[in-house]
Amino acid sequence: MDNFFEIINGLLASVFFFDMFFGMMGETKMPFIVAWLITGGVFLTFRFGFINVRMFAHSYKIITGKYKTADDVGEITPFQSLTTALSATVGLGNIAGVAIAISIGGPGATFWMILAGFFGMTLKFTEVTLAQIYREKRPDGRIMGGAMQYLSKGFSARGYAKSGKFLAILFSVFAIGGSLGAGNAFQTSQAVSVISERIPFFETYPIVFGIILATIVGFVIIGGIKRIASTAEKIVPLMVVIYLMASLWILVINASEVPSAITLIFNEAFATSSVAGGFIGVLVVGFQRASFSSEAGVGSAAIVHSTAAVKYPVRQGMVALYEPFIDTIVICTITALVIITTGVYDPTGAFAHLVAEKEGAALTAAAYGTVISWFPVVLSFSIVLFAFSTMISWSYYGERSWTYLFGEKYTLLYKLIFISFTVIASVTSASVMLNFSDLLFLAMALPNLIGLYVLQGDVKANLNVYLSKWKDGELDREAL
Repeated sequence: MDNFFEIINGLLASVFFFDMFFGMMGETKMPFIVAWLITGGVFLTFRFGFINVRMFAHSYKIITGKYKTADDVGEITPFQSLTTALSATVGLGNIAGVAIAISIGGPGATFWMILAGFFGMTLKFTEVTLAQIYREKRPDGRIMGGAMQYLSKGFSARGYAKSGKFLAILFSVFAIGGSLGAGNAFQTSQAVSVISERIPFFETYPIVFGIILATIVGFVIIGGIKRIASTAEKIVPLMVVIYLMASLWILVINASEVPSAITLIFNEAFATSSVAGGFIGVLVVGFQRASFSSEAGVGSAAIVHSTAAVKYPVRQGMVALYEPFIDTIVICTITALVIITTGVYDPTGAFAHLVAEKEGAALTAAAYGTVISWFPVVLSFSIVLFAFSTMISWSYYGERSWTYLFGEKYTLLYKLIFISFTVIASVTSASVMLNFSDLLFLAMALPNLIGLYVLQGDVKANLNVYLSKWKDGELDREAL
């Protein structure tokens, strides 16, 4: 199984991860897809006048239901869409991903993860707004939205129907692959590694854990988006609160180490020599892991946000910009400080085997165990819940993409394939799954960002109208 995925990884890497800098900065190389995400995030943040800062407070009011109207149309509430999307991002991307980033790129990778999260807020705002603009209601009453919709319909409106259709198909193929890789296989692989530390039986028979997890996931995803949203709404807030409380407690215990950890992060962020191969190397690791954490620019979360009941498309875009803030700027930063202050990322230390094998979830659990001896047990089972919540959300992303390609009547086939991948991933090595996940996941950014560049004028026009109504007080008068 490992050999098969290594061959697939090699083929995908040659296409999407070719290096843009060939020896220009020593041995440092920057994959094209990472540069593509950086450029898109910076450009759109300036294009929309730092919308991620200007409308931050207003976005919170939308989330709390202040601007609910009688004209809202959709399948789920804005808050449910946010928690469903967060269930796909707040999880192993924050727990395992941060540990992997620091073990590969050093503490300096944290700075670039935070910066990527900041620009990612605008990327998320843009893609979700477009998903709302171009969504459509299917005959069965379900909403179809996401990058495949705004690529096909948005480009068609501009006279580029064939190009838009091609990009929509390309995105859908990558989204299906990403759901099986990042949204399933990686989650399962990391969950198996961490639960095996607590229950030796699963270390000997990992496939048993895979079958159990696949059964539970199957029960939820076959129920559709409403059951997924309902489950996520209950799980995500509780998981985040438990995780943050434990993290803050550790930082209080290690308060004397926090200032030096912050200094180390900034110093190594711009270091000319590091584990990852210099300044550009650390930047690449930080942005790559941040993309995996927040999914900003990838277009995945736009699929579920398109189902939210709102009157104005930009309103849901503003809700979505909270995702990178919560999962990358807040949670990833806190996780990074815990890992750095406890020192578990040292490749020559007591947990060197976890660093070498890229067992990010287990490494994070070890960090918490150095301060709270019993917490790794709680965290281990929390990680399984994080993995589960991510999987049910990503199953919906993949299922909608599958439906776009093959129609509604074949969705059950996709769900069965998704469940099967859970079992397969339980017996595959974590390092191979990490590479497979990254390749398929980040490949989605290629067609998606083309769409954001071409269609950003639509977002700007909608934003101008919304801001005008907001300033005139019309939005307050419409609210229930």
